This record gives sequence, C-alpha cells and structure tokens, in this order.
Amino acid sequence: MLRFAELKSAFNELKLTNKPVIVHSSLKKFGPIEDGAETVIQALLDTTNGLIVPTFTYLTMVTPEVGPPNNGITYGKDLDLNKMAVPFHKDLQPDKMMGSLPRVLLDQDDSIRTFHPILSFGGIGMDYALYTQTLYEPLAPISALAEQDGWVILINVDHSVNTSIHYAEKLAGRKQFTRWAMVDGRIAQCPGFPGDSSGFSTIEEYLQADTRFVQVNNAVIRAISLRRLFDAVQDLINKDPLALLCQRTDCERCNAIRIIET
Repeated sequence: MLRFAELKSAFNELKLTNKPVIVHSSLKKFGPIEDGAETVIQALLDTTNGLIVPTFTYLTMVTPEVGPPNNGITYGKDLDLNKMAVPFHKDLQPDKMMGSLPRVLLDQDDSIRTFHPILSFGGIGMDYALYTQTLYEPLAPISALAEQDGWVILINVDHSVNTSIHYAEKLAGRKQFTRWAMVDGRIAQCPGFPGDSSGFSTIEEYLQADTRFVQVNNAVIRAISLRRLFDAVQDLINKDPLALLCQRTDCERCNAIRIIET
C-alpha cells in the first residue's frame, strides 16, 4: 500500500515547494493508497505552494436550436440530452472523467470552488487565482497561476487532459467557442469555451527537456512550468496553425478551426 511518506518524497523530487500548481490526475496506477485521494492531496499541499484542479461539470450543458456560425457544434441536436441537463450549483459533483482527486478536494474544509457553470475550478490556498475567473474568462485562474510561476503536475495522465494548453491556444489567437449551460433557473451563455484536446499529446516531444519526472512504483508523475508550456504551444501554433488539432474527421471543434486556417 502506498503511504503518505512515499508520496511526499516523490512530490519533493519535483522541487516545487514554492510553486503553486494545477494538477491533473488518475490515481489507479498507484494501486491502493492509504486514506486514498486525501493522502495525495495532503502530500501535494506539503510540497507545493497551493493547488487547483479542474472541477468541470458537463451535465449542465444544453444545445440550442440556433447560434453563432462555425461554432463547432450542430444546433438542434441532443434535445433528449437537454432534458437531462442539471443546473449548476456549488455542490454539483465534477464530471467522472475528472478523476477522484477533484471530488475529494472539494470535500476538504479549506477548499473553495469557482462558480462557472461548466468550467469551474477547485483549490486550496489558491484564492487569489480562483477569484479571477469570470463567465467571459473561464481559464483566467490558469493565467493567474502562471503569473506566480505556477506549474502543471500530471499524475499518470498525458497532455491530452492538460487544460493549461487550452489557455496557451487562446494566447496564440486560436478560435474559442460558445456553449450554454443551466444555472439559477435560466440558460447562461458561456463564451471562451476551448477546443478539443485529444491531439495535445504531440506537444510532449517539444517539452521533454523541460519536464521533471518522478516514478512511484508503476506510476509516473510529470511537472512542467506553465510559462514554458505557453511558450512551446504558441511557438508551435505560430509555425503550424493546425498544430495540436486531432485527426478525427467528425471533430466539430477542430474542423471549425481548420475552416479558418486553411
């Protein structure tokens, strides 16, 4: 069984004691962990300067019958799914694809959560970053993190779940989208919604030299500076406007970007 001391030692090897971090994780490869995700959270807090995690809630989303053109969505579909949409509230559980760590973090007494109806973030010791988020700037906490020399930690996951790449795309001028969600008995329009992330793993080769690695049993933990990540993504997109897009022919968001760039 993996214990707190082992996890703390592993995170210490990343040398991020004075850095705030955003964490993406899958804990399965660790195997059994003493006290589960709470132990991972405490080990992170003891070896960093605060953390945030995505606590996104896609169950709130609805698709309207009409909307802006080239918006990476087919209007008028998913009407049955619209009926199952639930309004956002601060206790709504993050989507299961976020993993167990965000759900457990939100249960901690000292955690706070933002109120974006789709792209909320939770965190501990990160109030200054979380409070920058607005409906119009959903990824602002990542920008605030970078201003404090923040880092991304990837625990047993790759860059295809790295939300910070979406912010770097925005910095590079890449198209953002509009989505809609239920909140407070109404439908809220949510601009600044990012594109598809399934092509992001190709950034890995450009970051190898700047990535810190540590292995725990069969699990791999990686860390990369947000500033370095932003620079790498922007350089790549400036050289190739189609970089980091997925290759699926049915991906509406990537196809919407291709329409602009080709």
